[in-house]
Amino acid sequence: MEGVEKRNPGQDEFVQAVREVSQDIFSWIQDKREYHEAEILRRIAEPDQIISFRVCWEDDDHNIRVERGWRVQNNNAIGPYKGGLRFHPSVTESVLKFLAFEQTFKNSLTGLPLGGGKGGSNFNPHGKSDREVMRFCQSFMTELYRHIGPNVDVPAGDIGVGSREIGYLFGQYKRLTNRWEGVLTGKANEYGGSPMRVEATGYGAVHFLEHVLKRKNEGIEGKSVIISGAGNVALHAAEKLIDLGAKVLTLSDSDGFVHDPDGIDEEKLDWIKTLKIQKRGRISEYAEEYSGVEFHEDGEPWGVDADIAMPCATQNEIGKDEAKQLVENDVLAVVEGANMPTTAEAVEVLREAKVTLAPGKAANAGGVAVSGLEMSQNSERISWQREKLEDMLANLMEDIHDKCVEHGDTENDHVDYVKGANIAGFKKVADAMLAFGVM
Repeated sequence: MEGVEKRNPGQDEFVQAVREVSQDIFSWIQDKREYHEAEILRRIAEPDQIISFRVCWEDDDHNIRVERGWRVQNNNAIGPYKGGLRFHPSVTESVLKFLAFEQTFKNSLTGLPLGGGKGGSNFNPHGKSDREVMRFCQSFMTELYRHIGPNVDVPAGDIGVGSREIGYLFGQYKRLTNRWEGVLTGKANEYGGSPMRVEATGYGAVHFLEHVLKRKNEGIEGKSVIISGAGNVALHAAEKLIDLGAKVLTLSDSDGFVHDPDGIDEEKLDWIKTLKIQKRGRISEYAEEYSGVEFHEDGEPWGVDADIAMPCATQNEIGKDEAKQLVENDVLAVVEGANMPTTAEAVEVLREAKVTLAPGKAANAGGVAVSGLEMSQNSERISWQREKLEDMLANLMEDIHDKCVEHGDTENDHVDYVKGANIAGFKKVADAMLAFGVM
């Protein structure tokens, strides 16, 4: 870890991610000489390749704008690099390195032959016209296309990159290469997409929660849930929870969160989807539309009393104080729909209190799992039905859950899912690296 910090100065998110995995892995590999001799941990903590490039584009007022783009190709020991593209002002090299590092183990847990990567830009699509987003995406792909391919690196969407952006990116790739191939996932159904991809991450997190509760002889029906975020993951997690009989109390965006004591039902959720997806509005408008709803400006929902907490927004949104609030409210489980939304200090608070924590690399792996299935469909030139894909997603999430239980410490029927996910994800990648020799 001293070496990681020295080689990556100022990259706090990346160092945090490596530390959180390493502290669980090290005790497990202590007596496994082959991993030490091959310096596996050191090698995994060093990305295979980081591509950085300038992205120039013209806004609607004919001003020339310059952004920075990246693709971090972390590890391809078990398959081509796979991971989303994020367009958001918070994007830095450190953030993308941490996401690519996490993605490596997440993809490993799915059982699919997928390596780990991540990319994006500090471009902010919020408030931009469709034409501006199109011009940016075309410029971004003009630089990126040289480094990706269906057997090399297959990006997908992430924060700020939805179906609109994927369409513009894929169109430019096709234009530049004169090839139609499965180089991006998250595509619309009309041009090779998967019917379940949009819902997959949120649905998958809820499927994981189902198995967590099943081990406790509990069910989702009747449980109250607080959710952060109002993007793709949060909205579809809420949708699946409502379908299974849970009571969803909160959603949020960067302005704050809404608390609906009566619960967000199917009709209200449809209104929010229209607001956030079509109108690109703010969650505060929900409180203006429905009576009895409270909007908390610049706040987070972790103080609201509930059975389950699902952080589905961004990294490090639950700190030590927020974790203590969750413990005080006797929360049964924290299920991460986002990537590393819980700080290291918060993880320790939850662990000490024996609150079940389902880490993002396991709980939100449903998205990349269905992306992998989309890659298979593109390769075979076929399209699977939605029902088949949802069954496959449910089975994949059950398998990931069982791997975490197998490798996690179990004490009085309490499972350390964080440790289980880290060890299970690491083992497959590490064994593949050993098979290849030193390279």
